[in-house]
Amino acid sequence: MRHQTKKHQLGKAQDQRKALLRSLATELFVHGEIITTMARAKALKPYAEHVISLAKKGDLNSRRVAGRYIFDKEIGDFINLQTGEINAVKDDKSAPQTVLRKLFIVIGKQYSSRQGGFTRIFRLPPRRGDASEMALIQLV
Repeated sequence: MRHQTKKHQLGKAQDQRKALLRSLATELFVHGEIITTMARAKALKPYAEHVISLAKKGDLNSRRVAGRYIFDKEIGDFINLQTGEINAVKDDKSAPQTVLRKLFIVIGKQYSSRQGGFTRIFRLPPRRGDASEMALIQLV
């Protein structure tokens, strides 16, 4: 029997689905909000909330596990590793800002007192080309 094995399959093979969710989660953490289809937003919500829960823990093992769930690319600014402040210019205490650093230093501290519900989904008007349901998913 297949009890409690519901997954959002998104009409894709497993490898394609994992890559799609990784890229959506990465962009969500970089920009704070993204516009996508309703099905993708609903699939992304538990995925992103699990990664944020890992960031709240903040230990080394959580960093390694979270690295499997997102693409760790450089964002372009510099982040102070002690305070979490974001600078445009590199100084002696800062390092290049990546998605994983932003997740653990900025987002993890931001949601440290919150128990859950780190994302929200808003419905948007249908897409003009094919009338598919659109949604805005954002970090709370």
